[in-house]
Amino acid sequence: MPQYSHEVSYARHNPLIQYLAKETGLPMRQVFPDTFAEHIRMVERGEIDISFSNPVVYVQLAKLGAHAFARIKEPDGRPSFRGQIIVHSQNKAIEKLEDVVGKRWIAVDPYSAGGYMYALGYFLDHGIHAKDFREIAFAPGPGGKQEKAALAVYAGKYDVASVREGALDIVKDKINLKHIRVLAVTPEYPGWVYAARKGMNKEIVAKISRAMFTLSMDNKEEAAILTNARTSGIIPATDSDYNTVRTLIHKIEIDDKDSTLQAPSSQQVQRVHNAE
Repeated sequence: MPQYSHEVSYARHNPLIQYLAKETGLPMRQVFPDTFAEHIRMVERGEIDISFSNPVVYVQLAKLGAHAFARIKEPDGRPSFRGQIIVHSQNKAIEKLEDVVGKRWIAVDPYSAGGYMYALGYFLDHGIHAKDFREIAFAPGPGGKQEKAALAVYAGKYDVASVREGALDIVKDKINLKHIRVLAVTPEYPGWVYAARKGMNKEIVAKISRAMFTLSMDNKEEAAILTNARTSGIIPATDSDYNTVRTLIHKIEIDDKDSTLQAPSSQQVQRVHNAE
């Protein structure tokens, strides 16, 4: 999924792809959709066999018949991750969470978990609704959306941004992170998930699973593959692991019957203006 630029995604995951191809004897190649919505459509059309996506997108894929079989552990060993709400450190108009009311928010994508949905759920838990923002914008694609959201706040184009935990590490060579302040951190939700498309051969999925689960940080070569992919291990997953994410989505849809999550079009406008 294009949360980062295609170059970053290729560099991170190609060693894992090469490992899986060697271990399973299956021909494999990476696929690079330009948008989150395109990723979903490609899975639906059978153009992606194994999807690596955030939990929010997985819930949508499950409705199309895809099923989770593996998920990653974060570099620190947690099988879950969080979102971060960030502001420019010199923005004196935002000192506490309540100060975001009436401000401009740039999120990663309507389907982004840590970069949008987790933050929106966190705002709702604190009595702040989408309509309370002067503007909600989504980072333009293709790819690199996490970086673009962070850079937009750094440049002062927006007051607040939401990114997934760890995204700031991607831009540390482009900006001075001392000028970025983490205003809040969302609750944890289960990690990024590998899902097989509807109708995929179960024996092939099992073969890929075994190769994934064999990877160990105790093996030097395998540790390099995992570290490069920004994970400390791949563990089994089931569909029910993501029920907490379904609950979050339901809460957001109740709050906003016109939620962009429900029916984003292929030509989705990058900016959503919530002001009357």
